Amino acid sequence: MDLGLRGKTAIVTGGGSNIGRAIALTLAHEGANVIIAELDEKQGQVVTQEIATRDGNAICTKTDVTSLQSVTAMFEKAVSTFGQVHILVNVVGGDKPQYFLETDPQFWDWVINLNYRSDLNTLKTVLPHMVENGYGRIVNIASDAGRMGEPREAVYAGCKAGVIALSKAIAREVGRNNITVNAICPGVTIPQEDAEIGALSTWSKSEVTVAYRDPEVQQKVARNLPLRRLTKAQDIANAVAFMVSDAAGYITGQTLSVSGGYTMM
Repeated sequence: MDLGLRGKTAIVTGGGSNIGRAIALTLAHEGANVIIAELDEKQGQVVTQEIATRDGNAICTKTDVTSLQSVTAMFEKAVSTFGQVHILVNVVGGDKPQYFLETDPQFWDWVINLNYRSDLNTLKTVLPHMVENGYGRIVNIASDAGRMGEPREAVYAGCKAGVIALSKAIAREVGRNNITVNAICPGVTIPQEDAEIGALSTWSKSEVTVAYRDPEVQQKVARNLPLRRLTKAQDIANAVAFMVSDAAGYITGQTLSVSGGYTMM
């Protein structure tokens, strides 16, 4: 199926590592211009070069999505480079799993800024442009934790539930402008190689997430899934590519779990 993405321009936040990297590579493969909005500029440039070697078109802009000023600067560069932004994929997120009673307000602020306020910043910046042009495709990466709750992820789960509700509310507001807004909830998506992540990725720093890279741990997790395998970053990228295509132009306000059947809601 031709997804009709050739010549369109997509912003992918966190496009340097893991899920974001796979999305950036996939959209570029489909012919889209890609802006990799990445705090880890070095890793973002690696992906930009990888796209270039495949005859794709991408730029990397160092972006702190928790800062509205930084997001605005990234967006202005995207427009000055490509003229119009058609697609926004909000990927940035992360957590440090721990029981709620072990957390403190400083941790809450970090999780909320990274997983919820970041989406507010990009949506506030990009939506007026899409409304003016009468076209937009937005996908917000949420989590099954936001659909069913997860122990040791209370604040994160609350943020991702907020992302899901935010997506639905904005979908209702801007549908008349030919803009769709959907949420995708990945399953546990573990990088398979160190080259897939940068130094600032949660997967390179957190003791808990590093433990998930143990093959025995992965096998244990996979056994609890109906499809008996862990989520691959490409699984998420494929779903995003469809959701931002015109083939999905009549789908909005929806939440899609891509998690091997972990949740069935």
